[in-house]
Amino acid sequence: MRRVLVTRPEPGAARTAARLRQLGYEPLVLPLSQTTPLAVDMATLPADAVAVAVTSANALRHAPAGLIRRLADLPCFAVGERTAAAARAAGFGAVKAGPGDAAALADVIAPEHAGKRLVYLCGRERFALFEDRLAAAGVPVSAVETYDTLAADPADETLLALLGGQPVDAVLLYSVKAAEAAAGFFHRPALAAGLAGAAVLSMSGRIDAAFKAALGDREGATFIAAKPDEEALLALLRAKG
Repeated sequence: MRRVLVTRPEPGAARTAARLRQLGYEPLVLPLSQTTPLAVDMATLPADAVAVAVTSANALRHAPAGLIRRLADLPCFAVGERTAAAARAAGFGAVKAGPGDAAALADVIAPEHAGKRLVYLCGRERFALFEDRLAAAGVPVSAVETYDTLAADPADETLLALLGGQPVDAVLLYSVKAAEAAAGFFHRPALAAGLAGAAVLSMSGRIDAAFKAALGDREGATFIAAKPDEEALLALLRAKG
């Protein structure tokens, strides 16, 4: 059975581990980041917003209940089906699922919202492309940061215990923070043997680039999912055997 290191934070890591078991893999769960809620100043919410956008279910999971109540009557644009389901569960009534990519979601929103303000529920650390693309299309965006992402730095002993003396076949990377942390493992003498043959699969080119930059001159097999979502990442894993 092929052994796969899962680096995403909980609660997503447990869901991914369950999927991997169904597919016949042995998941090794080691979250390399964690999300934590941020305080939201309700007084800063714009009064002229006509819609809400969400590109991560974490933004909904960490959002204060009062914030959701203030926004729930507005139409909500979610990046993909999973985030759309989280928006409905949070209390939004009119939810539209996007194509699974933040830039593509901006292209969906822009044609009918030029000059109309959106509230963007998001994390403190995020890729700027979504907001930049909407700004270029004349859509004003008010970002409301509901969570932050903190990097984890597990000790060698933690990972060695997880590996149990057996090598890892693949590493799944879901974020830049996880990519940078995972690359550091390959430089640790105690861990190098267990990771030497691992294929590193990233959800996006940006994540892959962060891993390679942190890895430096060391060589390794890296691959990028066809789309920035977990379905594509797991499809890539299956394709690699």
